[in-house]
Amino acid sequence: MCPDDEHYMDRALELGRRGLGNTWPNPAVGCVLVRDNRIVGEGWTQPGGTPHAETQALAMAGTLAQGATAYVTLEPCAHHGKTPPCTDALIDAGVSRVVAPFDDRDPRVAGQGFDQLRAAGIEVTTGIATLAAAEHHAGFFHSIELGRPLLTLKLATSLDGRIATASGDSQWITGPEARAHVHNLRASNDAVMVGAGTVRADDPLLTVRGRNVPKQPVRIVVTRRLDLPRDGNLAHTIPDAPLWLCHGEDAPSEARHAWQTLGAKLVQVPPIGRQLDIAAMIQALGDAGLTRVFCEGGGELAASLLHADVVDRLELHMGGVIIGAEGRPALGALGLDRLSDAPRFALRSVRQIGDDVVQSWSRLPRQSQA
Repeated sequence: MCPDDEHYMDRALELGRRGLGNTWPNPAVGCVLVRDNRIVGEGWTQPGGTPHAETQALAMAGTLAQGATAYVTLEPCAHHGKTPPCTDALIDAGVSRVVAPFDDRDPRVAGQGFDQLRAAGIEVTTGIATLAAAEHHAGFFHSIELGRPLLTLKLATSLDGRIATASGDSQWITGPEARAHVHNLRASNDAVMVGAGTVRADDPLLTVRGRNVPKQPVRIVVTRRLDLPRDGNLAHTIPDAPLWLCHGEDAPSEARHAWQTLGAKLVQVPPIGRQLDIAAMIQALGDAGLTRVFCEGGGELAASLLHADVVDRLELHMGGVIIGAEGRPALGALGLDRLSDAPRFALRSVRQIGDDVVQSWSRLPRQSQA
């Protein structure tokens, strides 16, 4: 390990974050090439997953890649996919050393990339910035290991846990700074999810605004009967941002045809009783390639996701307002009789954004909740 390894890996992770939300189903990788203590090439995975970070950085460096050290936020790929293996590109460019946090968990790579580099005489160093890199790649690893995306649930509530007044008025519980932060969260996820009730009540766009993004996240609406307004913002903006509708087998054929004609993608979900099988729905989104999904409500959908035990992260945004018992609660019924059955989360961070408090939580495994 060299003294500057952490510094250059931090820069590679910073570059990799530019790809979050745009590279699925591929990981958002960053790469920095350093020669004689000077950065000669930089790159990150481009939208859609190609080209890869390593080839981007090598193209910038040109002949200066010869003898350079490559800092990569994930083990370079060793298989043929949409592009040739990045290991071949690094070997052909003549880099002398590759630094990465850890092995790729994708079984198509899983140490083979490092083996190929070592066989070509390239020094390989691992164990650099492992915690930061694990957090960065959490969605990709989640999809590889569990077959479903990492799901973050965001709740914007009053101090007393309400999301709207009794009449449904909810604009705005939190301030402009917190709302801008939500757009950053949308941009770092592959998809934004809401329930049909939210669409009917608010006619949202669900797009990223206030910052430039290479492409808009997929917009997902959970709507068993496909009973959504076809003249609203979501329908009108399908050419600009993809719209996926998760529906039940009992959705009318006329509604299916109408939404497909408008350009929406339909995802049929099996039922549990009269409701959609939420766990199966999340699995279907993983099968479609999504690695990070950001859910913004409403209360019934949030409760369904928690009940199905598919919420991995919780973003709680609290505004300094009190609504009272007649207001609408942040969550629908969970049907709990015992506190020991309640989902539990570990606090990751608390910070003030504008006049609001933002808490970030991670789900505790069930066996840790006893």
